[in-house]
Amino acid sequence: MNSSTGSGTDGSDTGTDGSDPGTGMPDPGTAGPEGVRLQKVLANAGVASRRVAEDLIVAGRVRVNGDVVTELGRRIDPESDLVDVDGTAIQLDQSKRYVMLNKPTGVVSSMRDDRGRPDLQRFTKDWDERLYNVGRLDADTSGLLVLTNDGALAHVLAHPSFGVTKVYIAKVTGRVLPQTIARLTKGVELEDGPIAADKARLLDAGSDASLVELTLHSGRNRIVRRMLAEVGHPVVELVRRQFGPLHLGTLPAGRARELTKVERGALLTLSREAAAPPDGEDPQGDQETE
Repeated sequence: MNSSTGSGTDGSDTGTDGSDPGTGMPDPGTAGPEGVRLQKVLANAGVASRRVAEDLIVAGRVRVNGDVVTELGRRIDPESDLVDVDGTAIQLDQSKRYVMLNKPTGVVSSMRDDRGRPDLQRFTKDWDERLYNVGRLDADTSGLLVLTNDGALAHVLAHPSFGVTKVYIAKVTGRVLPQTIARLTKGVELEDGPIAADKARLLDAGSDASLVELTLHSGRNRIVRRMLAEVGHPVVELVRRQFGPLHLGTLPAGRARELTKVERGALLTLSREAAAPPDGEDPQGDQETE
């Protein structure tokens, strides 16, 4: 026997045409000429149940395109409108994928290397979507690399004009002195111009080797290695531990995982709040490589 009802995406029963099975009237949450009710969009995005989503709206904690919405009847277009709750962006487009990879050394930052070297393609087999790496890490540098099919977000993360910070830990030769750390933050002169670390910390100093943490937003090629070589401490090993709001944590080398809901929200919030590139700067400039 054929049923005249089906299950809605949030678990509620609706008619096959989107109508209420009891009244035959259109379900007020389904898409129509005027869009989808905001509370249904929030429920479908996994923010909360419809009832809790309604409470969030009434409390003034939800914004649509930057404007606070408190009316429960508000409809939106999930494909074009931007929604945030308590200032954190909500992912409405479920076709987008955001993956964190702990790139091991010996792997080039390319989805397909034309020279036959080990590349990133092997780490994307668990996802049907075609993913791309955001920025690059040298083959001899390990650490956090973001893979995504969200081009707009990738541009914000990779382009230095947006000032997204990266944190590196470098093992270098020799004993690093506090004066050297101060010099790194004050700035050093390289062949392509001066550069200063946003932050620098000495994590450990031995007679033969030291550990230095550098925070940078520069996108210049091999900038960490060149800075440390300039101050007399060539890099032996280099790992990127942080990229914007993302932390590598305990993810093993050579492993990839999808970002959590919290991490996705942090990335999308950063992307939406990023300022436009300064006048005169090429928005398609080179991405960072380290």
